[in-house]
Amino acid sequence: MVQIIAGIKGKGKTRRLLDMANARIKDATGSVVYLDKSSKHMYELSNKIRLINVSEYNIMTSDGFLGFISGIISQDHDVEVMFLDSFLKLSCLEGQDMTPVIDALEKIGDKYNIEFVLSISKDITELPENAKKDVFINL
Repeated sequence: MVQIIAGIKGKGKTRRLLDMANARIKDATGSVVYLDKSSKHMYELSNKIRLINVSEYNIMTSDGFLGFISGIISQDHDVEVMFLDSFLKLSCLEGQDMTPVIDALEKIGDKYNIEFVLSISKDITELPENAKKDVFINL
C-alpha cells in the first residue's frame, strides 16, 4: 500500500511524516523505517525507528532506489512501514515521471505486506493518475 502526503515545499509535509512515524511505532509489531535525505531529524524520531540517510549511499537512478528498498526488505523481513521523506529526491525522480516507481512500490507493498508513506513536494494536480488515488493528505 502506498499513501502520499502531497503539497508544495514549506507546507509541513515533513512534520506530518515525523508525527505519523512516531505515532506508528507505539503500536508497531514489526519494524518502522524512515528514509530521509539527511540525518537532520534523527532526534525528532523515536529511537525505535530505523532512520536511514539515503544520501550516504550512491543511488543515481530510480531503479537503483528500488533496489535499495528491496535490499532493506531483504535484510529485515519484519518491516511493516517505510516513511519516505522528500520522495522525489530520494528516488532520483525530480523532473521525471514517477508512475513506474509508484507502481513498483505498490507491487512491493502488496507482495511483502509493507505500507509506504511518501511525502511529495507537488500539488495533487501535478501528480500522475496512479499517485492521485494514494493521496491521503493534500497540503
